[in-house]
Amino acid sequence: MYIPKINNGRVELYNERGGYQRSLSGVSDAVFADINAAQTLIVVTKKNGRVEIYNEMGGYQRSFGLSDAISARWAGSDVVVTRSGGQVELYNERGGYQRRL
Repeated sequence: MYIPKINNGRVELYNERGGYQRSLSGVSDAVFADINAAQTLIVVTKKNGRVEIYNEMGGYQRSFGLSDAISARWAGSDVVVTRSGGQVELYNERGGYQRRL
């Protein structure tokens, strides 16, 4: 099991005992990260409000067309995004908008 931690804008993954495993290369300016239940995808919210998804090895998968996200976290296979205006929206894991919550 991996636990994501933000350290100086970089996403680092730790095991359940707190041991460092790896960092996601190429990720900078991260403010929030969450890993899905299957431990295969990591959703990262960046300082500029973008939401990006990486695989567990740090490979970039896709980004969402947002520029004002505060946080994004997994809800099953979907992503719940909180935006700067307070709106909470649901997206599928491919970045497709589903609905406002």
